Amino acid sequence: MSTISVTESRRASTRLITAGIMGIVAILAIAGTVLLLTLPDGNAFNTRVERIFVQNNNLTSQAEVKLLEILAQSGTAFSDTLASYRMVIFVLLVFAAALLVAALVFLVMLVTLNRRMAQIERSGIEVSSLIISREENTVYLNTMGFKLTDAMMETLSVLAEARLDDELLSGAQIEGMISGRDASDCEEAAGATRIKRLRDGLGNQIVSELLVKNIARRGYMLAIDKGVIEMV
Repeated sequence: MSTISVTESRRASTRLITAGIMGIVAILAIAGTVLLLTLPDGNAFNTRVERIFVQNNNLTSQAEVKLLEILAQSGTAFSDTLASYRMVIFVLLVFAAALLVAALVFLVMLVTLNRRMAQIERSGIEVSSLIISREENTVYLNTMGFKLTDAMMETLSVLAEARLDDELLSGAQIEGMISGRDASDCEEAAGATRIKRLRDGLGNQIVSELLVKNIARRGYMLAIDKGVIEMV
């Protein structure tokens, strides 16, 4: 059920990101289209100047003709400036879309990370790798190695093999598999004792590694931030 829930959560997050990106791009595309369409035509100024030429064909003095030429040149400059404005607006819209998409992706990543951290806090130690080395009598839990006795290694090995086969073992079955006898000839308490010793030996080392630190020739201390300690 946990696997299904995580998979569905990932799919929902992916759909949310995709919908968000499409929404952002669509909104910016519509806004950019409306903005570019509402900008005046670059040749509007030149058209007005041409109309003035046509309507005032009786302008003959050198000063009047020069004034009209200046107006025509101003219209050309206005057209070039407006074209550059369109390019600037397009570039700004592209940057705005990229920034909004990046912000959405980072926001979803932060939410997912916070949920993941909350799950880890609730579940405690999350095992991503478990390696049992019989030669070294060591079990490697994630990135940490813990020394165990031969008896503890046998118990852990039996439990690991049963877990690979999705099997549950009683105390008598555990004792039987380790001792080589039939489970009906073994006592439940014997297997329970082996489990207790494994828990004590492995648990003490885990606590020592993660919580209570032993600093050589100095002493012991809690390996946590003092700001999280509260005495009630």
